[in-house]
Amino acid sequence: MINGLLPRVKIGCCGFPVSRKDYFQQFKLVEVQQTFYKMPGLEIAQRWRQEAPAGFEFTLKAWQLITHPPTSPTYCKAGIKILPGAEGRYGFFRPSDEVHQAWEETRRFAQALGARVILFQCPPSFKETVENVGNMRRFFQSVRDSGFQFVWEPRGGWSEATIKTLCSELELVHCVDPVENKSLYGEIQYFRLHGGRHYRHRYTKEELEQLKGTLGEKETYVLFNNLNMHHDALAFDSLLKGEEGEP
Repeated sequence: MINGLLPRVKIGCCGFPVSRKDYFQQFKLVEVQQTFYKMPGLEIAQRWRQEAPAGFEFTLKAWQLITHPPTSPTYCKAGIKILPGAEGRYGFFRPSDEVHQAWEETRRFAQALGARVILFQCPPSFKETVENVGNMRRFFQSVRDSGFQFVWEPRGGWSEATIKTLCSELELVHCVDPVENKSLYGEIQYFRLHGGRHYRHRYTKEELEQLKGTLGEKETYVLFNNLNMHHDALAFDSLLKGEEGEP
């Protein structure tokens, strides 16, 4: 049974906001963030898997070289330098050796971690264009037999019709912040709560009650990604267990 009364609901944070030892005692799910910025060595995945208790689940965020172009400030944050002239070979699911290699490293880390879910978060600059749709189709068709559940978080103003079409065709789960949007497709639900534009919002008890009302009957991942994520994830977990606690 996961998180008390609702075994279909899995609660966690995007990254470790406290020590792993403490986190493993408090939650049964985490979304790994390091893999988005710069791929860690496989020994880290193996160590985390050994440290985690039985039944603990890792999901992870795919490396940004697959989804984001080199103009993204996250490349600079991660210390990734791209050779002049090669910028057009990275990000946006482009059919390039560089994107393919980034996927292979993401895949190997996920396997070492024992993860079954991989999130592909796209930047707002990844718009609904013929080229981008074609790139997505080629990419996910080439990796669909790898044994993972893929989750897609579009942020570039994509139409509902296109999101539904691509998710259905490519077997993707549509990831949303449930405070802002409704998930349009997927056998599971994958929610990421960002805490507003600057990630600073702390969710009230009333807002967490509203979040509870969006869960439905599907298996649902609820991952907090705001600056107060540790507090809010614990508060939501307590709410589902029926425990008293002031958010």
